Amino acid sequence: MRNFCVLLGLAISFFAGATRADIIPSYVSAVPSGQNTVITYQIDFTAEQNGTTNDYFTIYDFGSIIPNSNTQPSNWTFSTLGTGVTPAKTNAPDDPNIPNLTWTYTGSIPLSGTAIGPFTVTVPGVFDVELNRLRTGYFAAQGTLVTGPNAGSKVGNVGVLPIPVVVPEPASIGLLLGGLALLAARLRKR
Repeated sequence: MRNFCVLLGLAISFFAGATRADIIPSYVSAVPSGQNTVITYQIDFTAEQNGTTNDYFTIYDFGSIIPNSNTQPSNWTFSTLGTGVTPAKTNAPDDPNIPNLTWTYTGSIPLSGTAIGPFTVTVPGVFDVELNRLRTGYFAAQGTLVTGPNAGSKVGNVGVLPIPVVVPEPASIGLLLGGLALLAARLRKR
């Protein structure tokens, strides 16, 4: 019995030491705003990690947004790129033709906790709340480890999160259909 207790104690110590330290973004909502949709995310830091200057999270292959429509808490900056920003030693799927969203912490005081946000962008098109269509997206994040012998080192993590699917506003659909009709008429004339 004593050997069993020793082995159980060692196993618990091993798994407790192997806990992950992550910044985890999560989808909050998609709210129609006229012919557009405001999409909101928040982040949670696990107990083993915090955010220090230049730590960040990226949502990959998000798609187009309305320029300068982003909002974020103070001491965070926003950028959008075709590839990256990606933590070292992580490998998130990333199509260079589809824009990514990145928020970077610029504050000087270490940041920790849960439900930090909101982080928002506005996209062209309307999210159908009744259909609630979401597609699987990927994120990666870099934070700073605060516990154990490697405290102060950077930690990267990758995961999945939902990205709302919006439909183009009716005027855009009308223009597209009108353009296709004109193209078809020209081709028929030939």
